[in-house]
Amino acid sequence: MRIGVVGMDKVRDIEVSEIKGFSDLLNAYIDSGGFMARYVGLAYRIWKEMLTRRDEITIFMSFPAAIVSTGLRGILKEIFRRRWIDIAITTCGTLDHDIARSYRDYYKGEFNMDDRELRDREIHRLGNILIPFDNYGGIIEKTMREILNGIYHSGNRSVSSYELAWEIGRHLDNDDSILTWAYRNRVKVIIPGIYDGAVGYQIWVFQQFHRDFQIDLYKDEKTLSDTVYESSKTGAIVLGGGISKHHLIWWNQFRGGLDYAIQITTAVEYDGSLSGARLSEAISWNKVGKDSPHVSIWGDVTIILPIIVSALIEDGY
Repeated sequence: MRIGVVGMDKVRDIEVSEIKGFSDLLNAYIDSGGFMARYVGLAYRIWKEMLTRRDEITIFMSFPAAIVSTGLRGILKEIFRRRWIDIAITTCGTLDHDIARSYRDYYKGEFNMDDRELRDREIHRLGNILIPFDNYGGIIEKTMREILNGIYHSGNRSVSSYELAWEIGRHLDNDDSILTWAYRNRVKVIIPGIYDGAVGYQIWVFQQFHRDFQIDLYKDEKTLSDTVYESSKTGAIVLGGGISKHHLIWWNQFRGGLDYAIQITTAVEYDGSLSGARLSEAISWNKVGKDSPHVSIWGDVTIILPIIVSALIEDGY
């Protein structure tokens, strides 16, 4: 029996001879119908539409800190440098790694290395990234002492997490730094769990001697509230999950949900986790609009994001 359904698009083979760049590849992914590849192509198209309508869309991004320890930091830096986003929501480790890598190097390792031996050699392992002790904690402590003392002695006793991130970026003044480009382009970097990391610990230590100094989380939340209510449309690039993802989609429920959304994750949905939940689930919570273009991709963001960003740069964004 011959099968043919009106309205169905046939699967097309990818013709290597027609692939001249990343954008050609991602457009071919859509036509190939190839499992996750198709959704990577759709994410590229949704993101491209957001950038085409940049003047009318407030774009959010959420991501976990771990990816900042990898070469993906360069891709994130480029997103901030081109101001493709207005607000980033992340975890405290993003501040930690951006500071540390502005002064010292991280190194390539393997997942199956002997962690007891690494500890004896004074090397932290983050997945397959190696971080010598001397390239992390002490650098962050010294830098944050200088920054916090500078803020305090200027007479300022209260800063939001995004204002602190800007102050760190201004202090680093490093073209390779995510936070430096956030400061220069006034991209707000909001860290709901600001105390959960090395920078957060340095804030806590500083506050033991300066009890009148505060991190104003209310100001962060008011910024998010004002932004979602004042935006005519909102879009999101959701990398990974956790508190960063939830904070992003949570606030957008109060305007009827995101108008555009892209998610890249390696988490599964079968344990009910937010990190693995499809964006379609967020529709039932009013966090993504009922008719909003959205796509969920299961895959490693360190592989997928550089391809999409390179394609968009090829397109002139």
